[in-house]
Amino acid sequence: MTYSTDQIAQLFPNLMDISDADLRDKVAKVWNEAITTGCGGKGWTFDELRQVKFTLLAGDIDLMFIEHLNSCVRQCIAIADVLESAFSGKIPIDRDTLIAGALLADVGKPLEFDKNEKGEVIKGHYGEMLRHPFSGVGMCYKHELPAEVMHMIATHSFEGDPRPSGGVQRSIESIIFHHADYVDFDIAKYLGAQAAKR
Repeated sequence: MTYSTDQIAQLFPNLMDISDADLRDKVAKVWNEAITTGCGGKGWTFDELRQVKFTLLAGDIDLMFIEHLNSCVRQCIAIADVLESAFSGKIPIDRDTLIAGALLADVGKPLEFDKNEKGEVIKGHYGEMLRHPFSGVGMCYKHELPAEVMHMIATHSFEGDPRPSGGVQRSIESIIFHHADYVDFDIAKYLGAQAAKR
């Protein structure tokens, strides 16, 4: 099964906000690969992906992976709007890069996740070997995504945190996504902790 750009946009409506049609199609091709080769090589259906929890690190909460991705891209667009308005356009933001990177930051998770014999989503062997920023960059490189988009994927999580010995300086787009991502993640951890008390 190969999913078209229009079909991938059923999962991620903001895909269609990428003005560069070539970039839009490349983002869809990366998602197609992640969906069809993930889950230990078995692939995922759209319905299965919609049932995957946002994170395996927050316990049993009712926030889903696809909802999180759509939340992050919408937050990024809103943050870009506020920054452009508040600073009169003095902060250079490449919207296509921002949207593409936000949509692809977690594209490695369908490879990281698998299902056990009970059908429960778990971190699979692939996920034990490679965290999603690495597999995400690998798929994006294969599909010739721009370095600016791969940078967002590579640096969005703790891999992009500054270190005493140097580290990578996040781009403006990566800074925006990093904070949007952690808004959702920190809220998920909070809700998971509250649920565990009940």
